Amino acid sequence: MKTTGRIALSVVAACMLASTAWAQSASIYAIRNATIHTVAGDPIENGTVIIQDGMIAEVGTNVSVPAAAEVIDASGLHVYPGLFDAVTRLGLSEIGQVVVTRDMDELGDYHPHLIAATAVHPASEIIPVTRANGITHAVAAPTGDGGSIAGQASLINLSGWTVEEMLVERSVGLVLVWPSIEMRSFNFRTFTREDRSYREAKELFDEKVKGLKEWLDAGRQYLRTMEATSETGARIERDLKLESLAPVLRGELPVIFVADSERDIRNAVAFAEEQGLKMILAGAPQAWKVKNLLAEKDIPVILGSTQALPSGQDEAYDEAYSNPGQLHAAGVKIAISTFGASDSRTVPYEAAMAVPYGLPWEEALKAVTINPAEMFGVSDRLGTIERGKIANLIVTDGDPLSIQTQILHLFINGEPTSMENRHQQSYERYRMRR
Repeated sequence: MKTTGRIALSVVAACMLASTAWAQSASIYAIRNATIHTVAGDPIENGTVIIQDGMIAEVGTNVSVPAAAEVIDASGLHVYPGLFDAVTRLGLSEIGQVVVTRDMDELGDYHPHLIAATAVHPASEIIPVTRANGITHAVAAPTGDGGSIAGQASLINLSGWTVEEMLVERSVGLVLVWPSIEMRSFNFRTFTREDRSYREAKELFDEKVKGLKEWLDAGRQYLRTMEATSETGARIERDLKLESLAPVLRGELPVIFVADSERDIRNAVAFAEEQGLKMILAGAPQAWKVKNLLAEKDIPVILGSTQALPSGQDEAYDEAYSNPGQLHAAGVKIAISTFGASDSRTVPYEAAMAVPYGLPWEEALKAVTINPAEMFGVSDRLGTIERGKIANLIVTDGDPLSIQTQILHLFINGEPTSMENRHQQSYERYRMRR
């Protein structure tokens, strides 16, 4: 029995050593003979990318391939940075019409302490569908009604068994949904829309803006009190909501202002300036109307879907298509996003639709790679193919913004990642039907 036990232990130990050795060897990859689109400079023809320990170790033409590397011959293929969907509900919403599968908002209007990552569901069926289209990382963002502080958005990789494995940055911005002057309201008792006077609508708007100011003022007062007590040694009761505003009030964390109309955008910009907030504008179908203001104030914009209807009945049919190009021409840094979950996989096509309407192709690619990384302060880790950055990469047979292009290899956090997904399974199942 003792001999048998020793043999069993030896076998287990050998298996563990073998698996460890495999894991170590498999952590080095070389993608060779590819056209490498670094997004940090000109494409590198017949280049090589070395991936080691989750990072880009080398990139260029004269690169030595380590003997332990697993080699991918990418002759005739292209390597791009993994695509970045800048504002999504990935992991927070599964089926839009089923309430119990949605976890992107909370009751009440003020939740600055809530972190989106705590609600992300890693086993979401939507995540594999999204990454199969080349999206390797995204910002999961909470949402709310106009005049609300919805919570903090989290940057996640689209691979991992747990949220901790997926997490790139716990918080990249505070989401503030800017209120509008609403001339119509919905009566849930009669399920009808009712008109209200401008005076009444303006009073409701002012009340919501006042509420936002009061929260920020309370946060500043709380910070002053905390700083004073730290010097005297006195104790005060912690307020996690007010404490969570500290990075925003210090300018360390941006505020993602969700605003749509020209008037709302102007009001949001004025509010952010008055409050000394670092602003990112999000949504913004009418941003083109205030492009010079946004450029002057150096406010970056995360635009929603280009495949959308005009924002009003008097707007041009191509408003959504031309919005990115007009902003770029004015000198505004843009990202293009989906603001959704099940449609996050379409983000490369949202960017592509802006190209025939004035946005250069190179800028469309930046809008889903390096630009959002710069907006959220993670461009030292993501957005381009450069030494020392996280190895979130895709290997394609063509332009990643083209619907005909196939994603042939996908790396997230330096590891080859499966592209199997529910859409593919359904396709295979019914393709074989007799």
